[in-house]
Amino acid sequence: MMQLPNNVTIKEVGPRDGLQNEKTVIATPDKIEWINRLSRTGVRHIEITSFVNPKWIPPLADSLEVATGIARVEGVTYSALVPNMRGMEGFLKANLDEVAVFMSATETHNQKNINKSIDETFPVLKEVIDAALQNGKRVRGYVSTVFGCPYEGRTDVKQALYVSQKLLDLGIHELSLGDTIGVANPVQVQQVLEVFLREIPADRLAMHFHDTRGMALANVLASLQMGLTTFDGALGGLGGCPYAPGASGNVATDDLVHMLHGMGVATGIDEAALVASAQFMQDKIGRPLPSHTLQTVNAC
Repeated sequence: MMQLPNNVTIKEVGPRDGLQNEKTVIATPDKIEWINRLSRTGVRHIEITSFVNPKWIPPLADSLEVATGIARVEGVTYSALVPNMRGMEGFLKANLDEVAVFMSATETHNQKNINKSIDETFPVLKEVIDAALQNGKRVRGYVSTVFGCPYEGRTDVKQALYVSQKLLDLGIHELSLGDTIGVANPVQVQQVLEVFLREIPADRLAMHFHDTRGMALANVLASLQMGLTTFDGALGGLGGCPYAPGASGNVATDDLVHMLHGMGVATGIDEAALVASAQFMQDKIGRPLPSHTLQTVNAC
């Protein structure tokens, strides 16, 4: 029998990563209501928006209104993506709990996503991280295209590790490793983690899988076998990357929780409340969402 952890932490990224690529514009009150519903499911970490220039991510143009409009629940961490010091101003006005910073493991995707080289990105993020820490906020880091890039192909694990270690050195407390275009497979996941775990403790790593080729849950299982216990998910399977053509949604939080509970791994999340929250956003978007759990519910 494989060794599985007793507990796993799920970090919900649907309100940010899930909605940033949606063509349907979700009204601000509906975003707020959705986050409030998520807060009551037992999820303990919700990434609610991004303080990015609205011209780059129009669906998240209401970041400050959303961040100041939600009803915060004690014990839930509310975070937002902050790309630069201008975004940091909005974050501090909202007074959320945690900053998220992001960059890519490959040069071409980083240029497409941030319009800077990898080495040019570090000083920008250092300013954000320093400001967050000075204001008593924790910082989470995302590294995209860890397993493969839409422009460069398979990512060199040494390059991904270089970017990751640099972010940790700058002061982030946790690193989320992203399979941005959903090309990873379980063997590759374990090979990459073997390299990372020689340098970085498992409790400082999280996994962020997309389900482009239906591999996300299998990759979660491979990560669990390597000792990883923190995973990002987007309710209903929402998501995608504006700068990664063909990237589909994140691993569906509802499918992930269903799998973990079925294997006897606790998450602290109320599955029925989670599905009801997914149905709420599905109705607002106006189309069936891709999670298997919702497909089953929709068929009933």
